[in-house]
Amino acid sequence: MVQSNLDDFSKFIAENKGKRKFKQSVELAINFKGVDFTKQQNRLNLDITLPNGRGKIAKVAVFAQDKNVIESAQKAGIEVIDGSRLQDLATDQARLNALLDYELIAQPVLMPQIARYLGQFLGPRNKMPKPLLGNANIANVAGDLNKKITVKNKGKYVPTVHCVVGSEDMEAKALYDNISSVLDEVGKKVGNNHIRSAYAKLSMSKPMKMV
Repeated sequence: MVQSNLDDFSKFIAENKGKRKFKQSVELAINFKGVDFTKQQNRLNLDITLPNGRGKIAKVAVFAQDKNVIESAQKAGIEVIDGSRLQDLATDQARLNALLDYELIAQPVLMPQIARYLGQFLGPRNKMPKPLLGNANIANVAGDLNKKITVKNKGKYVPTVHCVVGSEDMEAKALYDNISSVLDEVGKKVGNNHIRSAYAKLSMSKPMKMV
């Protein structure tokens, strides 16, 4: 799906990275045509695994009340949020704000309570926790979260979505492959013929057309 070649993209990354006092993200904007996103069935809410990760390691926390889950999380260095204290957490603004710095997972049994007490805060910020399914290894789940992004329509369902595909210190080829994967997954959902254009940019750079 990507139409710009790797050499041109590599040159673009080299020319724009390392020019800020912070590590810039590499972002992708995808523009659509002929898709009515006001219709529920057309809206995008895709969890996509980037083959080369996001270029940074996010902190992970788990909502848990099961002893075995708590012990596994602690061994893996994952912060535990007491599943029996959700109502108290809902009234603690400082702790709520702190949650935004984490990737969140939760025991499935706690999801209804999380939705009840924290959904109004976490939902609009796209931070609702992912359920920890079955006997999944919590350390592996946490590692996978650092490779996943969500591509989702926002606002008034304008025909554009934005997502992060990596960071400026990643190899250009790795970023290029991440972009290809995102476009492939989005194309499967809406059809490649409905992708009008796509642009990559660093946080503070001008964009480069990829499609």
